[in-house]
Amino acid sequence: MPEHSFKLNGEQVTVDIEDDVRLLWVLRDVLGVTGPKYGCGIGVCQACTSHLNGKAFNPCSVRVTDVGPDDEVTTIEGLPATVGRELHPMQEAWLARDVAQCGYCQPGQIMAAVAKVKQARAAGREIGDVDLDEIRNICRCGTYHRIREAIREAADNF
Repeated sequence: MPEHSFKLNGEQVTVDIEDDVRLLWVLRDVLGVTGPKYGCGIGVCQACTSHLNGKAFNPCSVRVTDVGPDDEVTTIEGLPATVGRELHPMQEAWLARDVAQCGYCQPGQIMAAVAKVKQARAAGREIGDVDLDEIRNICRCGTYHRIREAIREAADNF
């Protein structure tokens, strides 16, 4: 089988797997990283949202062959290390605002929120309603109001 290498949560990893296997399955089934959740498999629900080179992406829609040795994949498990803390400020805000109910979508929600805050900052502005409206992760429990509050709270802390 072909070998594929990339950085995962700060460490170089190599897997022997067919080229067309989706990265989500490599993360979950081969590498044991279960934070990114399987929801739809076509990038709609965004439960698997992670970061590729600092930007939000859906590993269910990316083949492992499309990720190279210099690419960095960050999942919810590696998010705290990006700020050198036990929890990322976005995770702390999630807890403070009691966002999660079932929790299934929360890793993807948090990863999308962090990427959106960084995107707004890179554009030289604070996160606003337009930015929050662009986050399309699906939450079956409907905690969207608390999600938005947590994002606004955390945006001031990282």
